[in-house]
Amino acid sequence: MTADDVITAWDQADPSAIHPLRRVSEDAYWDSGKAQADMLATVIPGNAKVMDFGCGDGRVAIPMAEWGYAVTAVDASKRMLDRLTDRAPELTTVQADADGIAAHLGRRRMDAVYSLAVLIHHNYTDCLHIIGKLRAATKLGGILVLDWPVSDQPAEADSWIGVTTWSQQQQADACAEIGLEPVDSRLPWGVYRAVKAGG
Repeated sequence: MTADDVITAWDQADPSAIHPLRRVSEDAYWDSGKAQADMLATVIPGNAKVMDFGCGDGRVAIPMAEWGYAVTAVDASKRMLDRLTDRAPELTTVQADADGIAAHLGRRRMDAVYSLAVLIHHNYTDCLHIIGKLRAATKLGGILVLDWPVSDQPAEADSWIGVTTWSQQQQADACAEIGLEPVDSRLPWGVYRAVKAGG
């Protein structure tokens, strides 16, 4: 599936299909976002300017703003952003895919960018393209938190809700090429410092 196919599928999805905890309860769904924001706050400096790429309906972006971060919530889906705005109208939202980030930021760069439950649904080529755009949106020395899991049997997702996994070597090569330096953390996602590409 192409990135556009994934975006279209998510845009048209019933809210109950976008996260397994929604089938448990709305409280469980929103509480999971608070728990993930608490984890992100352990690696992102306080009061940072952060971008939530693929923010959806704000499950993580809203509690990140409550932590005091200056959050820019970015999603290609207008429907998702409308749901976020209904819940948190004060939050800055941008409707854009990875290629649209630069037009919004201009010369500004973010202190941190995170993308959870987004990259896992894209094929290798599109995922690397997206990560490159997220790195470009992050200031040198800034933090990126990316959900792109490693597996002993790496494979590309075969549907919009599938999960793409990577080998350790694929990730190491991508980090060197894009300009990401792994940071030790106890988070369930990859944490990286933005460095010069090829360094």
